[in-house]
Amino acid sequence: MTAPESEPAVQPAPPPSMHDDEALTLLRDGSLEVAGRLVEATNMTLYCSVKLGSRSAACVYKPVRGERPLWDFPDGTLAAREVAAFEVSQATGWRVVPPTVYRDGPFGPGMVQLWIDTEREIDLMRLVKSRNPVVRRMAVFDAVINNADRKGGHLLPLPTGHVYGVDHGVCFSAEDKLRTVLWQWRGKPLAREAVAVLAKLERDIEAGSLGRRLRELLTLAEVEATWQRVRRLLDTGVHPYPSEGWPAIPWPPI
Repeated sequence: MTAPESEPAVQPAPPPSMHDDEALTLLRDGSLEVAGRLVEATNMTLYCSVKLGSRSAACVYKPVRGERPLWDFPDGTLAAREVAAFEVSQATGWRVVPPTVYRDGPFGPGMVQLWIDTEREIDLMRLVKSRNPVVRRMAVFDAVINNADRKGGHLLPLPTGHVYGVDHGVCFSAEDKLRTVLWQWRGKPLAREAVAVLAKLERDIEAGSLGRRLRELLTLAEVEATWQRVRRLLDTGVHPYPSEGWPAIPWPPI
């Protein structure tokens, strides 16, 4: 195992208007009203407002019925994979994924996620190529969840310096499908913080609440493969290299 790197500490930033627990309650129990559709999305992606009492927020709603069939992922599973990604994000403490729930909506059950307003002045291509430690966390997170589609446009930078990631429907395959624009750390030793987080994930997937939750959202084989990926990262101590049997970078990259 390669010795881990040390790097400056970075603190995750909460959503700008509410804490995660408040956001999750609002998303889970609030009334959804569709305002429009994000037409550039591959699957049905609806921009909505959600309201509960005096609280309201914008959100994204992806109903299962609007998912396009894929050759390499079972039909009707993408929304649950998005929620599973959020659960792993919360378990890391890095808050890579905005608050996300699985619930019923105007077009049936699906994923509902808090809308995040981004820092529009940031050059996404420069961010993608940077050595930003917050983005490095996302590279580790993607290796854990086996993200098959990390495009630059899936990064949501905030004015605080925090960076969220979205669109995690094609994750958690039991086969190696990591495809990402964040390869700048390939083969580099993992940061000390990442090693500690991965050790916690390993325990929590194997015998903790995260494992129980993932088994509600994924197949047993997919949960086992997730644990194995965490174990492999800990054993090697380095960021993974691209697979020789799978395209390394999604298209388009942004």
